[in-house]
Amino acid sequence: MTDFRFDMGECAVAVVGAGHAGIEAALAAARMGVDAVLFTLNLDAVGNMPCNPAIGGTGKGHLVYEIDALGGEMGRAADAVCLQSRMLNRSRGAAVHSLRQQADRTAYRSYMKSALERQENLRLVQAEIAEIEREGDGFRLVTRYGAVWHAKCAILSAGTFLRANIVVGDVNVKSGPDNLAGADLLTESLVKLGLSVRRFKTGTPPRIHADTIDYSVCEEQEGDAWAYCFSSDTDEEAFAARKQNRCYIVYTNENTHQIIRDNIDRSPLYSGRIQSIGPRYCPSIEDKIMHFPDKERHQLFLEPMGANTKEVYVQGLSSSLPEDVQIRVLHSIRGLEHAEVMRTAYAIEYDCIDPLQLTHTLEFRDVPGLYGAGQFNGTSGYEEAACQGLVAGINAAAKILGLEKLVLPRDSSYTGILIDDLVTKGTSEPYRMMTSRCEHRLILRQDNADRRLFDYALRYGLISEERIAKKRALFARLDAELSRVEKTYLSPSKELNDLLAAHGCTPVETGVSVAELMRRPELSYEILAPVDPTRPVLSRREGERVQTEVKYAGYVRRAVAQNAAQKKLYDRVLPSDLDFSAIRGLRLEAAAKLQKLRPETVGDAARISGVSPADITVLLVYLNLL
Repeated sequence: MTDFRFDMGECAVAVVGAGHAGIEAALAAARMGVDAVLFTLNLDAVGNMPCNPAIGGTGKGHLVYEIDALGGEMGRAADAVCLQSRMLNRSRGAAVHSLRQQADRTAYRSYMKSALERQENLRLVQAEIAEIEREGDGFRLVTRYGAVWHAKCAILSAGTFLRANIVVGDVNVKSGPDNLAGADLLTESLVKLGLSVRRFKTGTPPRIHADTIDYSVCEEQEGDAWAYCFSSDTDEEAFAARKQNRCYIVYTNENTHQIIRDNIDRSPLYSGRIQSIGPRYCPSIEDKIMHFPDKERHQLFLEPMGANTKEVYVQGLSSSLPEDVQIRVLHSIRGLEHAEVMRTAYAIEYDCIDPLQLTHTLEFRDVPGLYGAGQFNGTSGYEEAACQGLVAGINAAAKILGLEKLVLPRDSSYTGILIDDLVTKGTSEPYRMMTSRCEHRLILRQDNADRRLFDYALRYGLISEERIAKKRALFARLDAELSRVEKTYLSPSKELNDLLAAHGCTPVETGVSVAELMRRPELSYEILAPVDPTRPVLSRREGERVQTEVKYAGYVRRAVAQNAAQKKLYDRVLPSDLDFSAIRGLRLEAAAKLQKLRPETVGDAARISGVSPADITVLLVYLNLL
């Protein structure tokens, strides 16, 4: 790094890193009217997908719908470059339905770069930020080439680039993902600012040439007949009519497993060369074989990297084994006997921070005006990164504009749950969102994300007047139809009873409401259409929303009542000068953690790892709340 310095400019918000978190952070701040600068190591890697080029999935799809509801860009981009769309968990209840789209990797990058370049109040700059330090109430950021930028607020979204190190077998390479240059200098500045930094690991599978796969022995995996989009700005009918690419499934076998076992001593995960913590929910193939020795085979997915490339992503085969072992493993799999490797699998180690240093706004407690987002905060996944970037960007802009902070409660969104988990419980491994983490699943569905977060989008000016008008009209249509199906009664008739019999239902002898019939497991809003003459014209998705609301109405009412009762108690604010160590009955571990983390509410205290329900009872008694 040069010792020469020169002033380059000023901005309200500086965002470091143009991955999925940085993109949403910069766009949100700029759309709120503040001057933002987004720094990236490489302009050609804006919005890069170094792992699987897919958006959504179990739990993650909920995040994308929420990002779209708050005016974020990820949903629109995913729809624009979608290769295949599949709604996961369709055999289960609507609460866990999760949309997943295979994306064109190159097209996604181009889309996001263009969106950033066209955004008012936003500058996109290729530069490595090597230093960041306090400057009055703001920050001074210095690039490797000596350019000095001055910012009121800064958002760190460096992804997996900080002191990044790629590992393949016994080979270590100082590099960011995809052999892009890493950022080796910034960590030192963060430590000087007082941030607690640690080391995590993630990995990625090999990419192979499509023409060397024997698809005749692979299982086909087609997209949904009716494809769903993420964004409400996307034309549903046109999207559903688009041709979808096929994906394929293959399986490991005993020969595959034996090759890995015979070479496990060459795996850096088992030789001790890698000591960083990796994601438990996305393990390497060697971890799968060693941890599940009785499993006869593991499923692998062959997914296209784009419409104009022959690269195929082998999902499920993440590895850091030596390259020669990786090739033998691939060739042991039926259908991949002659597969040609275009990109070798690798593990990557990188610096990130302990998220317990953050508040619910994603601002550092001890460094006001500095925010963290994405994998820098200890998460994994594009969707987890994007929703954090959006929240950090909104809050940085709100701080500058003097607006109320955006804090999303756990019962508002999956985004709120993710952030609350991070800043109250922390994470000992790369955090991944799953529906099982959500205690409010019946309420926090994909289909109602727009309604749940509409007021937040309005408050911060995150969506256009056109979308506001469209959403209000949509909500009015849904409300009117929900009211109509409850009040509309169908008289017994041959046509009605024949329809009921055709679907295995008992006939009716008296008038029955459309809603009552919709609640029968065998029936749906769509099935009842022929016998419901006053039904209005709704889109497919609108009809499904009506169906879900009616089907789950009783359960939702019960859940809302239970949540309200708990929320009233958990929302109680704790005295800022409360000395937890002086509370008799609190376990020493709980008192120490509460004293260190200083939770703002009873609910925050309850979610801290190591604080038990019994500790919370002691706290409530002490505060005369029980």
